[in-house]
Amino acid sequence: MQQHWTISGKILSGLRQGAFFTGLEWVRQQCMEKLGFEPWPGTLNVEISDEQAAVINGLVYKKGVDLLSPDENFCSGKVYPVTVAGMPAAIVKPAEEVRTHGKNIIEIIAPQKLKEALEVADGDWLTFSIDMAGIPPPEL
Repeated sequence: MQQHWTISGKILSGLRQGAFFTGLEWVRQQCMEKLGFEPWPGTLNVEISDEQAAVINGLVYKKGVDLLSPDENFCSGKVYPVTVAGMPAAIVKPAEEVRTHGKNIIEIIAPQKLKEALEVADGDWLTFSIDMAGIPPPEL
């Protein structure tokens, strides 16, 4: 299996709900503990091709990093470490019942606002890398 995947896609505006999720204290704390960074309050939305979406959606069969809600009435999620321009980041995979985007749109969290840090805007292309070796295998 390939150990590194390079994914490219077009940056676009989202629904402005990522800031709510990344602003939750338990999300911030668990990102710091499990990913090594506290997320900037928001996500970067990237539209990717069908082929690349199949790679990303295939991640659900691998064990990602769980972000577990302390409130059973609030959904938990998984994140998958990626690298964007040498910066640690993560793809957020919300539970399917709360997913607000189509399968070709992914959300990325990072320790800083990516649009500003990378000097990019909606419509620009972004390339990032997924280190599959950094994603633990699923438990059998």
